[in-house]
Amino acid sequence: MSAPPSKPTVTEREARQVAEAAREQDWRKPSFAKELFLGRFRLDLIHPHPLPPDEDVRRGEEFLDKLRVFCETGIDAARIEREARIPDEVIAGLKELGALGMKIDTKYGGLGLTQVYYNKALALAGSACPAVGVLLSAHQSIGVPQPLKLFGTDEQKAEFLPRCARTDISAFLLTEPDVGSDPARLATSAVRDGDAYVLDGVKLWTTNGVIADLLVVMARVPKTEDNKGGITAFVVEADSPGITVENRNAFMGLRGIENGVTRFHQVRVPAANRIGPEGAGLKIALTTLNTGRLSLPASCVAAGKWSLKIAREWSAAREQWGRPIAEHEAVGKKISFIAATTFALEAVLDLSSQMADEDRNDIRIEGALAKLFASEMGWLMADELVQIRGGRGFETAESLAARGEKAVPAEQVLRDLRINRIFEGSTEIMHLLIAREAVDAHLTVAGDLIDPDKSLSDKAKAGANAGVFYAKWLPKLVAGSGQLPRTYGEFRHGIDLSKHLRYVERGARKLARSTFYAMSRWQGRMETKQGFLGRIVDIGAELFAMSAVCVRAELLRTQGEHGREAYQLADAFCRQSRIRIEELFGRLWTNTDDLDRKVVKGVMGGAYTWLEEGIVDPSGDGPWIADTTPGPSKADNVHRPVN
Repeated sequence: MSAPPSKPTVTEREARQVAEAAREQDWRKPSFAKELFLGRFRLDLIHPHPLPPDEDVRRGEEFLDKLRVFCETGIDAARIEREARIPDEVIAGLKELGALGMKIDTKYGGLGLTQVYYNKALALAGSACPAVGVLLSAHQSIGVPQPLKLFGTDEQKAEFLPRCARTDISAFLLTEPDVGSDPARLATSAVRDGDAYVLDGVKLWTTNGVIADLLVVMARVPKTEDNKGGITAFVVEADSPGITVENRNAFMGLRGIENGVTRFHQVRVPAANRIGPEGAGLKIALTTLNTGRLSLPASCVAAGKWSLKIAREWSAAREQWGRPIAEHEAVGKKISFIAATTFALEAVLDLSSQMADEDRNDIRIEGALAKLFASEMGWLMADELVQIRGGRGFETAESLAARGEKAVPAEQVLRDLRINRIFEGSTEIMHLLIAREAVDAHLTVAGDLIDPDKSLSDKAKAGANAGVFYAKWLPKLVAGSGQLPRTYGEFRHGIDLSKHLRYVERGARKLARSTFYAMSRWQGRMETKQGFLGRIVDIGAELFAMSAVCVRAELLRTQGEHGREAYQLADAFCRQSRIRIEELFGRLWTNTDDLDRKVVKGVMGGAYTWLEEGIVDPSGDGPWIADTTPGPSKADNVHRPVN
């Protein structure tokens, strides 16, 4: 057996090639969001709103009833916040309910819930205590069950899924102290040794890792003459010799989560525990996240619903200048924003989840947009709630209770939600990921034109193909159904939502024209225009959300469930969204991006160090990034399995 390889050194281009190789290359199924970015408003892909089968609804509602009772009687959120730990008896109760196996097929002992009801369950559990929601989500959305469901062998499923369904907690280990969203630099190694692999390395931010029984570990298999190696996924027993949980990390929010630093030193893993072929690990991770990301919007929906409840109750009880504060426009606008946005987030989540369940559409962009949009808007809603509560919003629930007032944990919800803008792809990374998918059609036909490594003959061929594509595509962006005043008339019932759908259709074509113009202008430099790409994606997210709320409002109207109120909320959200979209369109071309780059160059060059004078730095000593040199652990093992 050879020694573990040294940490890889990669160029920017090599890093991009690794990421590109890992993404799904083909679009075998239609995608509403992909079509939206291409200027085609395919309302037929989401309307009428897809619905789950009656049997799925029955089983889902039955489990939600049981889970609600447990959340109300078995979870003490204040205790979890105070002690920064989920009690063992709570975890045992979740196991007894079958909550560890919500997404696992019934033939393996799971509940076999749909994505829709899985997310409803996460929202319910997360409303009782966000840390409990994260525990369940990390275990099932990205832990052992999901990658095995998608890529595992029958033998692996039979061995591990029954354990995950009832007794064993799992964790997902990808990030390293010096590797975040750039997996090309992944240093943890897996060296083949007979019928096993030997793992060496350090993993950071291993949610559930402190208490996990099973791990999904991403490690790099060295390239040999016989195979190309690459990042590979393994199922690893958490109590294997050589595994040390060196630290239980603590955060500003989600204080109850069991997140740690895990070191692997000469850890033997049976080759039978490898998921998929060598080199497929990153693709497995990204594919798992296509639906796994939908767990984060679920927590944001829960936070929005709670924020709305607290804002309503508090704004009715609190008076200023002789009137309840809700009657003052400055506060009322915040309440309206929270209500309309909560409706929108639930619409986006349920629509994306139902499309995932039906498997008729490719939802990789929809899932990513849902995560991006919900994490940003969820944070804003919680921030507005804190503002509505005033000084009480900044005060802890424990302090409020100590002086005799209702223990409202508004500041905790704000802290807990903040990580969602970073978890499972930061907002900045999500912008780039979605932008890459959004321009995929352009790169497919014209990518060789802007690739400096392509030959003149390749460029000529690409130019011919691009000419054919754009000759057909560009004329369709000039006019469309959004310019016809009677289009989408079925969305006109007292309140007129058809005008918002016409706006979406026009906005999609404008978005596609803007993207094409930018590609023509910047060509190969397009990938460096991250500010522009971020705004393009944010516009697409708003257009997707507008579409979802209109479709959901019409569904509720036809079902006779709060149809009038749903139309009102959809109208409010669409009007608010249109204001944001117009601002984003304006900022595509009128912005400070070039000036910002100059300022950053000055900052990093030391030109403004004088601006930092007059303070003291309270930071402690130590390296910016901890040492990850392979070797035996020098720390105590804080692994704490829950039996």
